[in-house]
Amino acid sequence: MADTGVVEILLKRIEAVDGGVDSQDVATALSVDHQVVVGAVKSLQSLGDIISAEQRSSKHWELTGEGQETAEKGSHEARVFNSIPDEGLAQSELMKLPSGKVGFSKAMSNKWIRVDKGHEGGPRVFRMVEKIDDSVQDKLVQIQKGIADEVDEKEKNELKKRKLLTEVTVKSYWMTKGPSFSTTITKQEAELTPEMITSGSWKQKSFKPYNFEALGVALDCGHLHPLMKVRTQFRQIFLEMGFTEMPTNNFIESSFWNFDSLFQPQQHPARDQHDTFFLSDPAISRDFPLEYLEKVKKVHSEGGFGSQGYKYDWKIEEAQKNILRTHTTAVSARMLYKLAQQGKFTPVKYFSIDRVFRNETLDATHLAEFHQIEGVVADYGLTLGDLMGILHQFFTKLGITKLRFKPAFNPYTEPSMEIFSYHEGLKKWVEVGNSGVFRPEMLLPMGIPEGVSVIAWGLSLERPTMIKYGINNIRELVGHKVNLQMVYDSPICRLDS
Repeated sequence: MADTGVVEILLKRIEAVDGGVDSQDVATALSVDHQVVVGAVKSLQSLGDIISAEQRSSKHWELTGEGQETAEKGSHEARVFNSIPDEGLAQSELMKLPSGKVGFSKAMSNKWIRVDKGHEGGPRVFRMVEKIDDSVQDKLVQIQKGIADEVDEKEKNELKKRKLLTEVTVKSYWMTKGPSFSTTITKQEAELTPEMITSGSWKQKSFKPYNFEALGVALDCGHLHPLMKVRTQFRQIFLEMGFTEMPTNNFIESSFWNFDSLFQPQQHPARDQHDTFFLSDPAISRDFPLEYLEKVKKVHSEGGFGSQGYKYDWKIEEAQKNILRTHTTAVSARMLYKLAQQGKFTPVKYFSIDRVFRNETLDATHLAEFHQIEGVVADYGLTLGDLMGILHQFFTKLGITKLRFKPAFNPYTEPSMEIFSYHEGLKKWVEVGNSGVFRPEMLLPMGIPEGVSVIAWGLSLERPTMIKYGINNIRELVGHKVNLQMVYDSPICRLDS
């Protein structure tokens, strides 16, 4: 309930006039904040039809803090003019004055002053007129006295541009007597209690009307993050295209499966601590398929299967090092090795969506921990055209149609392609994945039959999500800078795909 005294005074003022009362006038008369009177109006409205209140708005001009100073001391240009003695003043000294920079340019425009650049000792400023008329100060004083009508709108807007004047919108209520007007206020009860029923006092009480149209308080509930929504969409598309999901529950991987099995040399920059997170406990793995390990060692150090290899001394100590996996292609390598051990080859289509880790510098498009979407198809006679076709089909289902492919190099694919999609927010092409055809040096040591081609790709989950949701900075999608309201407000489903 608003202040009882203000409510009573308000009712008496309304009763005393034939027309109506303005809430702003009441606030001025009582020397109280206008919001106090507004609170009294809202309180009376909640009691029924005691008063009628119509909201009105009016505009008036007010001086800013700088404008009040100008009305008192004069405009910047006038203060500059008055500070120049008959013998002139060095421009460097003039610029040190509080009004120097602004006032100098205005006084020059008004042709009140001139600059003698050839003066000994540097440029010197002199007066050009005997006296000046400070119209800026005069106009501000008029507005301050409440006679703003004498200043035309063009002049007011000029003062507004100089931030000396501001236009203020004032909202108030015009109040008149309502059908049930009374100066005596009876508090309405909000609820019917057992005591009222027992004593029968409810018969003499006035109750607030129930609002059966009011909505209940919204329940607190969970919200799916946009990243998880797009992840679900990716997964559904893969399943619709006939893919089988690979198990990806091992964040820790040995360098052997993460690098060596993929024909990635041990001196490759990606295996450096600047790019990969290495584990200290447990530091190494020991359980490897020995026959396959020997074939990997040989193809690296000596070559084989039509390749000359890398010609270096391959070391088991490097292959044993444990790391946080840098890509889910390590999972694909395990699955292809398992496929090769089945004896009779059968075509397969695998996919996975899970987290990978890289020692990246954080910026608008890079994180140290992110999701990789892995796709692998193994069959006889597959070509680069099949790979491009699958990627076009996949991204079209996702609602992303602007794609470009760029030749690239990967140690374990040949040919290789980078995949780019156009980001409408960033207004540029953003890399969203990498792809290629697995090399024979990777597949044949596993036991995959000759003639079988394996096409594969690794895509980002975060970047397509950014494109779909118009997010320009990846740190606004995941991490401590995420706006949770964005998570709450993101639509349940998107209709752009």
